[in-house]
Amino acid sequence: VGDEGGFAPNLKSNEEACEVILEAIQAAGFESGKDISLAMDAAASSFYKNGSYDFFKSGQGTKNSTEMLGFYSSMAEKYPIVSIEDPMDEHDWDGFAAITKKLGKKVQIVGDDLFVTNTDFVKKGVQKNAANAVLIKLNQIGTVSETVATIQLCQKAGWNYIISHRSGETEDTFMADFAVAMAGGQIKTGSASRSERIAKYNRLLEIEAELGKSAIFGN
Repeated sequence: VGDEGGFAPNLKSNEEACEVILEAIQAAGFESGKDISLAMDAAASSFYKNGSYDFFKSGQGTKNSTEMLGFYSSMAEKYPIVSIEDPMDEHDWDGFAAITKKLGKKVQIVGDDLFVTNTDFVKKGVQKNAANAVLIKLNQIGTVSETVATIQLCQKAGWNYIISHRSGETEDTFMADFAVAMAGGQIKTGSASRSERIAKYNRLLEIEAELGKSAIFGN
């Protein structure tokens, strides 16, 4: 498994990965697109080299921002994808704005590396319409109060926000409580594997039991 507990088999393409996930959803007795949808973390900065996006593993060559937009549009049409995180390089503001304009009405476009939980970058993103959601990492900006300020910017702009773990994580469960308190309806804390990831889900179950009928579920 990967750093965040995710299963990382040796697959040939992005499409094959989606097909395997859809097969797993069906095998578990659920309907894809209705019971369970897909969210993609492209982490595009990790394969952005010399001004283009290098699909070195799948052998699909390199793509510019326009071609990347076409790629994501095709994936969103073919699969029940409801969220794409970091679809472009962290400095490709125009690319982010383009994909938000084209897919933003039906797909959540999330900025992580683009915003790094920083209010200044989120303000710039709102001005440029560069996304419609922000990944929120508590220890990225430095303090809880600064994190809350970033969330308040999202709320003011009508953007979604996702409380997130980090790749290097501990078994501390505060982020589960924080996610419930911020009432954004979304949390990203890894796969159902590795104790530091499971701890957050267990805490959410505890909170649900504590709140009982007063619990508010995803928005």
